[in-house]
Amino acid sequence: MNPLNAAKTLSTIVGNIRRKRNAIQAINSSPLAFSYLPNGDDRFQAALYFADQMVNAYQLRQWYEPMRMLAKQAPVVVLVRNPETAVALRDECPLPIFFAPAIADIETMLESQRIETVFYVNQNIRNFQMMRFNGPAHVFVSHGESEKSYMWSNQLKAYDYVFSAGQAARDRLEKNLSRYNAAERTKLIGRPQIDVTYPAPVQVNQNFKTVLYAPTWEGDRPSMSYGSALSHGLPMLKALVAEGNCNIIFRPHPRSGINNREYKTALHTIRELFENSQRVGSPSYFYDETDSWGWQWTAADVCVTDISAVAYDWLATGKPIIVTKPSNPQAEIDESPALMKVPNLTAAEAKNAGTIIRGLMEATNHDFYELVDYYFGDTAPGASMQRFINESMAIISEQRQTT
Repeated sequence: MNPLNAAKTLSTIVGNIRRKRNAIQAINSSPLAFSYLPNGDDRFQAALYFADQMVNAYQLRQWYEPMRMLAKQAPVVVLVRNPETAVALRDECPLPIFFAPAIADIETMLESQRIETVFYVNQNIRNFQMMRFNGPAHVFVSHGESEKSYMWSNQLKAYDYVFSAGQAARDRLEKNLSRYNAAERTKLIGRPQIDVTYPAPVQVNQNFKTVLYAPTWEGDRPSMSYGSALSHGLPMLKALVAEGNCNIIFRPHPRSGINNREYKTALHTIRELFENSQRVGSPSYFYDETDSWGWQWTAADVCVTDISAVAYDWLATGKPIIVTKPSNPQAEIDESPALMKVPNLTAAEAKNAGTIIRGLMEATNHDFYELVDYYFGDTAPGASMQRFINESMAIISEQRQTT
């Protein structure tokens, strides 16, 4: 390692140590904020488990409101393993936080509370430290519906139940997981997040239609390289800005650019493009780095995205959608009804995206109701949220009878 890289590595290590130390000091100075365990009927009955750093907090945030609704019937606590994450979540999460750095801390919580169900939003390896306890039911809720190979990982077999969006997810598991009874182990809850009202942080120019471009990250291996910001995004956004007839909300995945320097550079180029193109009376260009996901569904008229959960969230709106075709031939793509029925965009077509988008918005056939039903079930207002609460309470009640 050359001296410059060694210095950078040392600086990173020192910075990490300092941040962790500061977080632990903050926790020790306000112990009740991170270790409160109620008594009697107020005891926690469900836990939302999160062992990650804040870079992955987007996976947790989308469950704040559904869990808050569940907490009206069964008190919910967020069980956090990382000190920096615990401090950050204390300031933003509407649910109680319990910091459990060690297994002994988890045992203390389980002994004093009535935890019947633990929910997991990702496949962090430390999930298994929690899953050693056979008292509560362990339920994987993930962080969105998609056709990524992640959605049929063999790891799903470890959970008692998987909360899936709809029949499409169940069929996907039946197809890809051997020795797994998907009909028995999955609960179909829809997408409760669509039943939440999200305030918009910005207002776009109402004289123009709005395009949401929400690419995923570049992935950490070839089979997961679905991100399009570099291959499709740059030429598409340059063309749309040059045409000047639509607002653009650009929302990159929070992990974008961490594994690929060129991908990260593309994001900087897009930011500069937006900053240099803002004019009074012109379309609005918003580089969206907000924590909120959901307000865009109302603000935008059409969505361009990758093979990711964004595509399936948007599908439920009934508005036009275009899904990019990965430029990496090694990216794993499941033959899904959604990907076969919605328009695709190749990297070569990206510079002509404006024409494609206008044609899509002018067309009259956007009736994807059967597709939406297959992926999400009933999407009537409140239906998904109610299914989530009903299935959660059924499992909690089931556990009470068996423990």
